[in-house]
Amino acid sequence: MMLDELMPRFQFHEVHSVVIRAQPPQVFAAIKAVTPAEMMLVGALFALRALPSRLLGRGPGIRPVSGRPLLEQARQGGFVLLGEAPGQEIVLGTVGAFWSLRGGPSVRLASAQEFVDFMNPGYAKAAMNFSVEAMGTRRTRLRTETRILPTDPTARRKFSRYWRVIHAGSALIRRMWLGAIKRRAESPA
Repeated sequence: MMLDELMPRFQFHEVHSVVIRAQPPQVFAAIKAVTPAEMMLVGALFALRALPSRLLGRGPGIRPVSGRPLLEQARQGGFVLLGEAPGQEIVLGTVGAFWSLRGGPSVRLASAQEFVDFMNPGYAKAAMNFSVEAMGTRRTRLRTETRILPTDPTARRKFSRYWRVIHAGSALIRRMWLGAIKRRAESPA
């Protein structure tokens, strides 16, 4: 997997998968096309995450637009495309002090190489992928993995506390995302 090449070391991670009754090209197209409108509760979870920023007068935080593909919105919101093997895997990454009250990415990256090389103290690097694997003629395993690497011991302690609070919500978002991709890929064209 490209994820292994781009982020071989990590200290936190989560993995989720689902089997879809569709061929890999349909599943990969669905990964790129699925929107927040297809994911029940995702707007509420993002609004909850943005609440501290709004209360502190630091802006609206992340607000997904229901009709636009979520991957596209992630890229516009600070994630960088780290790699893509068309029809097989797509990897996105970001760097931030995610535990801070203002939330969201705080480092703008211009390339995958900047992500790989970044190790400034006080941050965490996060990479996530979607990968597809054919399972016979009409079934595909869709898998997503998220990996996080804090850049120093202080960032690790802060991220560890943050992870304990948000991990369940993060896992829920990933499962909803997989479910939305599954529904889209399995729906008649």
